[in-house]
Amino acid sequence: MQIIGRKTERNELDRIYAASGARFVAVYGRRRVGKTFLIKEHFHGSFAFYHTGLSPYDRSRNSMLADQLHAFFFSLKEHGLTGGQPPRSWMEAFGMLRQLLCECDSGTRQVVFIDEMPWLDTPRSRFISALEYFWNHWASSNPNIMLIVCGSATSWIESNLINSKGGLYNRVTNEIKLHPFTLSETEQFFQAKGMRISRYDLAQAYMVFGGIPHYLDLFEKDFSVAQNIDRLLFARSGQLRNEFDRLFGSLFYDADRHISVVRQLARTRRGLTRTELLSATGIHDGGGASKILRGLIENDFVSVYSPFGEKRTERYRLTDHFCLFCLRFIGKQTEFDPQFWQKNYNSPKLSAWRGYAFEELCFAHIQQIKRALGIGAVSSTQSSWVVKDENGAVSQIDMLISRSDNVVNLCEIKFYGGPFTVTRSYDDILRQRVQTIIEHLPKRKTVHLTFITSFGLTQGEYSGQVQRVLTLDDLFD
Repeated sequence: MQIIGRKTERNELDRIYAASGARFVAVYGRRRVGKTFLIKEHFHGSFAFYHTGLSPYDRSRNSMLADQLHAFFFSLKEHGLTGGQPPRSWMEAFGMLRQLLCECDSGTRQVVFIDEMPWLDTPRSRFISALEYFWNHWASSNPNIMLIVCGSATSWIESNLINSKGGLYNRVTNEIKLHPFTLSETEQFFQAKGMRISRYDLAQAYMVFGGIPHYLDLFEKDFSVAQNIDRLLFARSGQLRNEFDRLFGSLFYDADRHISVVRQLARTRRGLTRTELLSATGIHDGGGASKILRGLIENDFVSVYSPFGEKRTERYRLTDHFCLFCLRFIGKQTEFDPQFWQKNYNSPKLSAWRGYAFEELCFAHIQQIKRALGIGAVSSTQSSWVVKDENGAVSQIDMLISRSDNVVNLCEIKFYGGPFTVTRSYDDILRQRVQTIIEHLPKRKTVHLTFITSFGLTQGEYSGQVQRVLTLDDLFD
């Protein structure tokens, strides 16, 4: 199968493969983002050893450690290990792996791929100790070894491998974090599947599924985007109908607390401070709370930002498109209209969602926006901004790009089915917003009113004060 995008990651894998000496490579990223596919396709399945951990989704099984060890043993046998009995510990299992690699060593690079490694580290299994011994005692001194470990539990990878303070401290030689597809890569992906989708509809697919290759691969080319959304999420047998719970259950042992944080964040566009978030969820402050928040951030569900003009304030926002969509339209429902999306396509509820989701899409493509503005190399910070005037009236600005070249782009973001028209009343609102920003900026700063819309602006009496207009096409570059 064709690998879409991922040029930087593939070049890095080739560079590591050609390098001298043993290599310990950690590949990580959000679940379903395509880590396993990339590694297997890039190396064409040519591994000295390959194994993937068993999912711990059903944690009621007391035999999980034994199950993991038996599965590992079967993988060893598949790759040529002869004789022996299933190992009783991970120390024994890695000893068998060493035996296999020694027996099949031809003097060339040996790629060892252990997928979903966090799943192998079951409670009281002493997996990390065995991995430490395997790498430090033998593999690190074998110049042919290229050990690739992969996992969706990003927080586990970072805590136990990349930022390890124990026996694996500074042992990972290379790390590759895989991110969701961009809009451009999503378009390439659908084209490779033989699907013709307009960029307007493709953006809506992205706003639901967030550029996650596995979700996009479930699309059927004989159906529209709306039909595919219904088929995957709202039909009784929809393949992604229960994905939200599966997603968190496969990543976190205390998934309920992670979900409670995500649910609270889904209720606000501006996000919550740590204090507000812990108060709303009832989670006690301390190491446990920090671990939950860190896990959500490292797995790309949540992001942290400082609102404009509040450098000492940090807010947490839910930014994963798929989670935002599920919590908005699926939640805890047990009964669905299998044609919900098609029936409500033009409803105010879906229009309001599109507006918010398009803002998130734009934040996810800030580099494309900066390149379109000709400021790709200019340092900047970006955030939304909510401000109250002296009368208590709230004004919200979709995106502010504060640049080191003394310009602030005040961005209005509109997802619209055609060119957007600035009316007289809206022009008054825009002028007020510009004036409000100017009052909060240093004298040296200049404000550029910028529109990011689906199809641009209608040129008219009130469009003159807009200095830059970007369209969907700019987000695809």
